[in-house]
Amino acid sequence: LPGVQVFAVAFALEVSVGKTNTVVALNNSNVLLPCTFTTCIGFQDLVFTWYFNSTEMIYRGKIKSKASEPFLVSRNPRVEFVGSTTGKENISIVLKNVEFSDAGKYTCHVKNRKENNAEHNATIFLTVVPKMVETDNTVTLIIVGVVGGLIGLLILFMLIKRVVLFIIKKTQDGK
Repeated sequence: LPGVQVFAVAFALEVSVGKTNTVVALNNSNVLLPCTFTTCIGFQDLVFTWYFNSTEMIYRGKIKSKASEPFLVSRNPRVEFVGSTTGKENISIVLKNVEFSDAGKYTCHVKNRKENNAEHNATIFLTVVPKMVETDNTVTLIIVGVVGGLIGLLILFMLIKRVVLFIIKKTQDGK
C-alpha cells in the first residue's frame, strides 16, 4: 500500500534464571543464584546488576564485548561472581554464608547499550531453611504402585478376553 509504512522494533535481549524461579538454601551455607542472558545482535558495554528485594544493589558488573570477561563495578562483600561470557553469557553469583534475613527476591537486571539500552530482568526467590528435610515419598510410591497394578490387570484381562474369544471362534469354525 503506498504511503503506509510499518516499523517494528524487536529487542533480542532475554534474561533467565533457569527452569525454576525458587531456590532453597541451608542457613550458613553458600547458594548459587543463577542468571544467563542471550542476545541475537550481540552486546557492547553491557551492564548487569543484582538487586535484593528490588531496592538493595548487591552486585554490579560490566562487560565490554563478547571477547572480554565481565569486570566488577561494585558489590556486597558476601557476593561472589561465578559467571563467564566465554560460551554462554552467564552472570550468576554466589551468596556466601546465607542467613535467614537473606530470604527474599533477587533480581538479575541487564542493560545492553548495543540494543538502544534495552533493559530486561529475571527474578529468583530465595528461601532459607534451618535444615534440609528429606521428603517422604511413601504415599506417592503406593499410589503409583496401585495405579500401575490396576493398569497391568486391565491389560491382562483384555489379553485373556482376546485369547478366549480367539479359541471360541476357532472351535466354532471347526464344527
